[in-house]
Amino acid sequence: MTPTNNPFLADFTSMSSHGATAGGGVDRQAATVADGQTRNWFRGLVEGHGFTVRYDAVGNQYAMLELVPGAPWIAVGSHLDSQPLGGRFDGAYGVLAGAHAAKRVQESLAGTEGTALFNIVVINWFNEEGCRFKPSMMGSSVYTGKLPANQVLETTDPAGTTVREALEAIGTIGDFELPVAAYVEIHIEQGRSLEDRGLSIGLVESTWGANKYEFTVHGDQAHTGATVIADRRDALLGASALVVAAREIALEHSTKEHMVITSCGEFTVFPNSPVVVASRVNLLVDVRSTDPDVLAAADADLHARIAKIEQLANVRIERGKEHVWGAKAYDAAGLELAARAAASLGLSHGVVRTLAGHDSTNMKDIVPTIMLFVPSVEGISHNERELTSDADMLKGVDLLTEVLARVVRGEFISPSGVVEEPAGDSSLVS
Repeated sequence: MTPTNNPFLADFTSMSSHGATAGGGVDRQAATVADGQTRNWFRGLVEGHGFTVRYDAVGNQYAMLELVPGAPWIAVGSHLDSQPLGGRFDGAYGVLAGAHAAKRVQESLAGTEGTALFNIVVINWFNEEGCRFKPSMMGSSVYTGKLPANQVLETTDPAGTTVREALEAIGTIGDFELPVAAYVEIHIEQGRSLEDRGLSIGLVESTWGANKYEFTVHGDQAHTGATVIADRRDALLGASALVVAAREIALEHSTKEHMVITSCGEFTVFPNSPVVVASRVNLLVDVRSTDPDVLAAADADLHARIAKIEQLANVRIERGKEHVWGAKAYDAAGLELAARAAASLGLSHGVVRTLAGHDSTNMKDIVPTIMLFVPSVEGISHNERELTSDADMLKGVDLLTEVLARVVRGEFISPSGVVEEPAGDSSLVS
């Protein structure tokens, strides 16, 4: 099937033209011109299909499709912003799939396929990626009460532009508020477990825990030729030792049952001159694991090594802001519902965990939440070569439509907010 004869694929191709890069990806960092263009494109698309679009105080975009006046709202969504030189699929697939699924549910209910008990809102969360403004998952963090809106609005990018200024510049900020009763998200896996297992759909059972830190390594500026090694306080040496320590921790703390993943990123070296010993390095370090005890041990090891690194490089390491979330399960009832839906469509599926953070990571803490994955080719993500096949994207839209229809009919939660008990009669792997 080609993009020209499938509505979803045609819309996906059109959406991917905004912020397109030469390498086949996109660069739509939060509240940039390209992000604003994509948000406006999405608004035009859904308004043409009868949705009403609003924005809240931190730029979350709500596309509402009212099925039952006065009924509670079921949210479905993801994010349209990207990493620099990122892929076309990360986040954006889930937003567009949500809009197509919502419209298909509305059309099916106009026939003979049941009665809606809920309305549907598709949410494009602001700044999920966290590259221009930190932390990541910013919009959903405000929505779930984990970050205050005023703090977010005053957060600046490296150029000193605040979130408020950036959102005002692209015209996607408002004062809208909308409570939701449940949340559904579909996303590319960003790993290769589905591809390795030959499965079309991943049913996400839990998140990994993650501890993300900002560190500043303080040294002293000096001449690279004239200053002898014994007199140097090299911030770059200290930062490099921290990178090596993080990798060693991942290798030493991983077990057969529980893997540890560590990463370092966003190095900023001052003054970054070829003949100057670095006086300061800012960097990010994150530690992730499926098990809270393993994560805690790896985290403690990281901080214990800092004193040794300070002595080795004759530097001072300052710990700054942090962004932490724990390993936590998604609702069992939602997992069962998604498994029944996949089985009804003949889609091969299995249980997975999410290594990456998503807006559902926040949402599951306040409302019943279902998280779904489609395969990523070779597990490549945050890269222009990121790819999910047309066939897998369309299977995901089919499943999301079926899941959303069941949720809207009251098979996940009741209008009063009570979660339905898992049926327990369907296999989670087929």
